[in-house]
Amino acid sequence: MAEITKIEWADSTFNPWIGCTKVSPACDNCYAQNLMDRRMGKVKWGAGQPRGRTGVKNWNLPLRWNREPFAGCNECGWRGVPVKRGANHHCGHCDAVNLSPARSRVFCASLADVFDNEVDPAWRADLFKLIDATPNLDWLLLTKRIGNAEGMYQAAMGPSWADDVAWPSNVWLGATVVNQEEADRDIPKLLAVPAAKRFLSIEPMLGPINIEPYLLSTYDKAAHDDQMAPGLPTTDRLDWIIVGGESGPGARPMHPDWVRSVRDQCDAAGVPFMFKQWGEWGPDWEGAETCGSCGGSKFDFINSYGECGRCGVDSWVAAEKPLDSPRRVGKKTAGRLLDGREWNEAPA
Repeated sequence: MAEITKIEWADSTFNPWIGCTKVSPACDNCYAQNLMDRRMGKVKWGAGQPRGRTGVKNWNLPLRWNREPFAGCNECGWRGVPVKRGANHHCGHCDAVNLSPARSRVFCASLADVFDNEVDPAWRADLFKLIDATPNLDWLLLTKRIGNAEGMYQAAMGPSWADDVAWPSNVWLGATVVNQEEADRDIPKLLAVPAAKRFLSIEPMLGPINIEPYLLSTYDKAAHDDQMAPGLPTTDRLDWIIVGGESGPGARPMHPDWVRSVRDQCDAAGVPFMFKQWGEWGPDWEGAETCGSCGGSKFDFINSYGECGRCGVDSWVAAEKPLDSPRRVGKKTAGRLLDGREWNEAPA
């Protein structure tokens, strides 16, 4: 599962088991299913299908990571390989030598969902024992089933506890949301869980999203009652927002204005913002196009088949004025610059 991951917001990935069921529009082009089910035949995706627990060797990896200090650059904030295995202790981003140990962020699970209903509860109990045994790691548990998180955690801790068990201080709990409907449904559920840090992964971003009510501090909420969402706790707010576009076959384009809006909401509230990637489709401001039939902006109306989703034709013409327009160039070429810079903010 990756000792060092290329995922921008984590340092390593750990998969205690493999397999899942699609429950969200975010799952439509699931890379994990394409890899583990269709290509490698490791497990079958879907409800009622057994999940595959990974081996002892894999489960021992976090114990080793816990013993090895992780390198962080004091100059640019880059996070690199564990200090013990660094070839020359230089920063891999700015080449500075001013490195110091940092807490390693472990994404769990990239090929499954910790709070999946199909998972053996005993496996989940073993996972939280492992988390407890690795206090030097920050565990990023990202789920599309945030409504299961609190109940399944308490169940994993066993029935002998008289009161609710506090969440481990090294768990960052995240929810994936892709549109406004999911945001309004799931963010209050996330904020109701007393995890050390709560974060959102808006990937793939499939439409404009207003999360301002969930970024307000307690003081701000008291002064902006009209902005509060129903069921939102009054003492909590989100700690981190990650935004990214979709990659792979069938990827759907993401409008730059959707990303800018979330970035600006985070900036106004003082909440860390990370832009992960454009994905398969990158902005093509110079080559903007509109539909030759209905005149709609290509970025607003193109579908995964390259046609205008509004009128169904594949006839694009140069726009009369500069517009944000999508161009399918691949994830690597599209990159992750937003308005000329990388956005790598994260909670302390």
